[in-house]
Parts: sequence; C-alpha cells; structure tokens
Amino acid sequence: MAPESGFVDETQLHVKAGNGGAGAVSFRREAHVPEGGPDGGNGGKGGDVWLVADHNMSSLLQFRDHPFRRATDGTHGSGKVRHGASGDDVTVTVPVGTMVVSLSGEVVADLALSGDRFLCAEGGRGGRGNASFSSARRKAPSFAEQGELGGEHWFNLELKLMADVALVGFPNAGKSTLISRISAAKPKIAAYPFTTLEPHLGVVRIGERELTVADIPGLIEGASCGRGLGHQFLRHIERARVMVVLVDLAAEDAGGHPPAEQERILLEELGAYRPELLDRPRIVVGSKVDDPRADPMWEGEMISAVTGEGLRPLVGRMADLVDQARAAEVEVQAEGTFTVHRLVPSGILVSRDDDGTYVVHSKEAERAVALNDLTNPEALIYAQARLKRMGVDKELARAGARQGDPVRIGKLEFDYDEE
Repeated sequence: MAPESGFVDETQLHVKAGNGGAGAVSFRREAHVPEGGPDGGNGGKGGDVWLVADHNMSSLLQFRDHPFRRATDGTHGSGKVRHGASGDDVTVTVPVGTMVVSLSGEVVADLALSGDRFLCAEGGRGGRGNASFSSARRKAPSFAEQGELGGEHWFNLELKLMADVALVGFPNAGKSTLISRISAAKPKIAAYPFTTLEPHLGVVRIGERELTVADIPGLIEGASCGRGLGHQFLRHIERARVMVVLVDLAAEDAGGHPPAEQERILLEELGAYRPELLDRPRIVVGSKVDDPRADPMWEGEMISAVTGEGLRPLVGRMADLVDQARAAEVEVQAEGTFTVHRLVPSGILVSRDDDGTYVVHSKEAERAVALNDLTNPEALIYAQARLKRMGVDKELARAGARQGDPVRIGKLEFDYDEE
C-alpha cells in the first residue's frame, strides 16, 4: 500500500457559529414590592468562527477527515437583569495562500498574507430580555426575544502555493532532482512519469538572500483543459513571481518531444490557463545535459542536476529575477498588517416556495419575529411595527404578494394582509 500523502490542497470545510442565548421574561419580586418591574436579562452572543492564515501551516490535511468546526452557544439571560455569557470564538488556522470558495463557485475570501482573517460564520445575537422592552408606554412587557441562530456554511478550501519561483516542465524532466540539489527539499525521485504527485516547496539561500522554489508536478499537453493532473497543479503556479521552464534534452523521456517543442507546448498550456502567466519573468533551461541522449541542437541554457553543471549560474539568475519582481510590486504590504474578510449581508430578499409561500430572507426580519410568545398581543404589535419600519411589507408587495397569501419569516408563518 502506498504511503498516505501528507499534502492536501483541496478540501471542504463546514462551519457552525454558536447560537445566541434567549432573553428572559422576569419581574422583580421583593418584599413590600407587590408589582416589581421587568428584570429579565439578555442572552449571550454565540461564538464566531474565524479562519486565519498562518505561515506555519503548509497543507489543508487537517480538514480532510475532520471538516467540521463549531463555536459554542451563548447562555440564556435570567432574572435580576443577569445577562447570559457569550460563547467562545473558534479560530481555525489555514496555510497562507488559502482561497475560500462558496459551493456555487464564488471566491469569498483570499487569505494571501500571514494574519489575513475571514469571519466565516458569525455567532447568533443574544435575545433581549423583557427589561429591554420596557418603555413609558410599555410598563410591564411580558415577552422577550429568542436567541438568534449562528451562521452555518459549507465552503471549499483551495490552496495556492506561495512561491518565488515555479519549476514547470513535462513529467520526468528533472524538476524534483533540481529542487533537491538547490534546496533542502526531499521530493520522491524516480525515472518514470508523474513521480511527483504533489507540489514541493524548497528554500534556496544565496548569501543573505532567500527564495522559495516550488516543484510543480509535470504538465502534459492539454493540462489547461484538465488532461492528466491539469488544473489540480496549474493553480500552484499562479502566485509565483518567476517561472523556470525546464525542457528535457533527452527527448525520449518527454514523450519524444524535442526540447523546442516542449517549450512551445508548456507555454501554450500556461497561456491557455492564465494568459497573464506569459508576462511573468521566466528562464528557459535544458535539463539532463549529462545524458548521452541529450539533443545537440539545443542552443539555450543547459544544466545537469546530477553533476551540478550550470546550477550556480541558474540559481543566481533566479535570485536576480526574484529581487526585481519583488522591487516592482506596486503594493508593498506593511509588516504586521492584514486583511479582515466578512460575508456581506444581503438585506431583504423575498422568494417563493413551490407551495406558493412567500419567504422573507433577512436577519433583521427574523430577529423582529424571534419573540418567545407571538400569541401575546403586545409582542405581536411590537413585531408588526418593527417589520413595517424595515420595509418588509413593501418588499412583499413588490414580490407580488396578495391578500391572504401565506408568508414565512424564520419560524413564523402567517397570511399576508395588504392593510
């Protein structure tokens, strides 16, 4: 049995934030105070779930068998205006370069820098106790709010390696041997195609300079259309500052394609996948110059990762191009700063179920009807007034609701009244 891979660059994640605690309905009960006022406390907020990019993480392996992350609930309020405690937040670390994608395919967050954060599930707000509803006109409210449900989502996580240099070439072109010679990376090496089934990162040091080099698994003709391992590996090239296109001088190891033909195919695949990749600084170099089968017609730069021939000049050129690319970057991220991403609220949305029910999708509207007792006339009047202030009635009319049509907001179902 083959050993289990320790590198995972695609996975799914399910997040569930904590639910808010319920507000309490309570009245002050003290000696010599026969009709004490309302003193129900508020429920606590549910915990949030955050994704945080961490440079110490290198794979999404932790989510493959355990994709679920949940924060804790807020506790309920109680009498004497005692508010419930908030739930604990959960912080989930992911590798730098992780993209968070909705199940519909929309990129909702790109955690490209260490410290970038994404609020992927927001804890439910705690319900207000009846003490919060007391007013000059409402002396003794006998209702409170239920806690709000915490956000719950499925996401696809995709990792794009953050490398200064990407080694691109046909299977068995010598990329793994090259990265093993110029860095401390130890990829699997053998004389057959697709030895490398996962990308490897190596750190190359030249004096005081340091750069990361990614050994991208071999591309074949049609990779941009998904042939072979296709898009699974091409995305790891996207963030690289410099490309090193490695052509195999021993054409027999490259499916019989001469070196110049390999270069043409590789550049075509890169351009078909992302045209802007062709604008990146690149070095084209022939590998296996020590092989007796090496093409004598190749006039470009040549190396041998086995004997070491040409490696020092190649690494020097790579470092120079990386330095230039870094200097040319328009946006310089100040040390210690990061980006916070949040899901954008959608406002009020009205849809219609197959059974004809109009469904109002809105956090604020659901909060307005999340009362503990809507059979209480006082509570119902409060909820109706709040919904009207939000414009829910106008949105229902705009969606085509007519007198008597069924409407659902959260768990509340009622018949639409045009008045």
